[in-house]
Amino acid sequence: MILYSLLIAAGLSSRMGKFKPLLPFHNDPIIISIVKKLLPFSSKVLIVTGYKEKEIRSAVEKSLPRLVVNDKIILVSNHEYEKGMFTSLRAGLRRAKDCDWILYHFVDQPQLPQNFYAGFISQIDNKYDWIQPAHSKRKGHPVLINESLFNSIVNADENSSLKEVINSKKINKKIWNCNYKEILFDMDTPEDYNMLS
Repeated sequence: MILYSLLIAAGLSSRMGKFKPLLPFHNDPIIISIVKKLLPFSSKVLIVTGYKEKEIRSAVEKSLPRLVVNDKIILVSNHEYEKGMFTSLRAGLRRAKDCDWILYHFVDQPQLPQNFYAGFISQIDNKYDWIQPAHSKRKGHPVLINESLFNSIVNADENSSLKEVINSKKINKKIWNCNYKEILFDMDTPEDYNMLS
């Protein structure tokens, strides 16, 4: 089973007022902190960039140069990032043709513990197309997407959304009820960020 992680870091961070991927978190920029947690479980980590692409590339190449050179980490440019996150997912999936599963991750969840990823990935079952964590009956992120959905997402109308694509009754979904309340938290504002510090 080949698993890629797809980390979205293309947005403007407008509500934060500062560029989220490069804010410090546990002695690293947020994006590096997340990548380090994903690497042990991933054949490759794809980072989709858009806004401030050069700054992200510089941070990754400075912190993890050998992994970039060896294509363990691949930076993917999304020139349509201002049209929304769905365009970044599609850009990443176009580079993920040789994997079985994608761990679809947002850059605003640096607080997820390492143990979460081990537990979540252990839920992979090829009977399903979509696996999502839940805590106290509320669904959260990240999610696992089977390659059976890649073409539907990539070929969807550009005005569509991931929610529309996965609402098909043909898609077999698994909900993993877990004890990690962090799956429900998105770091969008300075107040959110201060809660993590």
